[in-house]
Amino acid sequence: MWRIFTTIRSLSFNISSLTSINNISIFTCRFYVTTFNLANMLRLATILLLLLLVATDGYSQMDLSMADTAIKGVPATSEKDFFDLFKRKSKQPSKDSLLTLKKEKRFFVSALPAVGYTLQTGFAGVLTANVAFYAKNVPNPKISTISASITYSEYDQIIIPLYADILSRNGNYEFISDNRYISYPSNIFGLGGTTDPNKNHTVNFEQVKLHETVLRKIWKNLFIGVGYYYDQFWNIKVIDPQTRKINVYIQREIGTSQTASGPVGKIIYDSRANQINATQGLYANVTLRQNLKELGSSREWASLLIDVRKYVNFPRGSKNTLAFWSYNWLTPVGNPNYLFLPSTGWDDQYNTGRGYIQSRFRGKQMLYFETEYRYRITRNGLLGGVAFFNLQQFYGNERPYEPFLRGFGGGLRIRINKKSGANICLDYGFGKGSSGFYLNLGELF
Repeated sequence: MWRIFTTIRSLSFNISSLTSINNISIFTCRFYVTTFNLANMLRLATILLLLLLVATDGYSQMDLSMADTAIKGVPATSEKDFFDLFKRKSKQPSKDSLLTLKKEKRFFVSALPAVGYTLQTGFAGVLTANVAFYAKNVPNPKISTISASITYSEYDQIIIPLYADILSRNGNYEFISDNRYISYPSNIFGLGGTTDPNKNHTVNFEQVKLHETVLRKIWKNLFIGVGYYYDQFWNIKVIDPQTRKINVYIQREIGTSQTASGPVGKIIYDSRANQINATQGLYANVTLRQNLKELGSSREWASLLIDVRKYVNFPRGSKNTLAFWSYNWLTPVGNPNYLFLPSTGWDDQYNTGRGYIQSRFRGKQMLYFETEYRYRITRNGLLGGVAFFNLQQFYGNERPYEPFLRGFGGGLRIRINKKSGANICLDYGFGKGSSGFYLNLGELF
């Protein structure tokens, strides 16, 4: 969710990078429209076609094991994806599994350009690159990855992420580096859950994010580590020409620059066999961050993130999945600058709050819960569907807040890689006073 009304985002296109960061989209688009018209549907269909074409190259580079998606009694050969529709039948056995690829080489390099279009950003050009590799002579090694991209839009928006998730040779240490530069306008709506959706203000800014963590494996699926996080917003400017007097007040409140810098402690537990499209297992991430003025922070404050995801095969023995996501973003100590406060759609992957626009709600404390039911439409897995429901609550700023803010919707899934379970995800979400399309490569959680 890079923008308030629409989004174009490109972080990675090789599915190996998703094994650690859970949901990095090659291309994400959001349309917030109040009417269904031919022009909107044609634009959406065009982007969906472009996404399928881009996925042809990126997802043909490497596959992951079907260990997490295999269901007893159903042969793997019955599985189909989008590109099987265009393949000729062959008597030769498939040689594109990860096991086969590991025997051939340890490094996988991919790069591709892409083009996108949304109502808010216009045309955008994207260039992505990815390097994936694994340790030699290690049983069941986890893939390490380095990915980067550059996005430039028709309206001079710039998005440059650089992400690395690297494991040591013996798999006992994990190094995570999440860096990002963005330059684009964003709408703000005030604090809490009762703000007027029609009273928003546009703010221009630049942001840099430098998050570095080192973790040590202490049990089968459990890692504990420490790191350093640095975030800065600068060139902050309220740019609404119709509200110049209010602009002066808002500018004085949020300033022209905000910085957060300090150490972090992190605990990660991940028992999912397939992080791209999990059907079973548990993921938990607890991160405590302390921002200190001695390290350059504008203010001293602490944040606590508790991110838990659970996946259940339901009904048992089927290929359907019931997924649960709890994302709690808390501020136990201090008062962050406005842009650092927890907000809808500002989690690391910009995925919370389907049914609402990014930054729609903001507060000192954020509680979030979402559940999604993923089911098959066709027996071979080519087409699927989802139904989702979410709740979010913001409090802690001495303002009257609604207890819960609801979002719900449904969507279509098109399988583009039968070995990893990767899908193109087309959803439509509803919230209070807002609704919109969501187009992603990969599940949101």
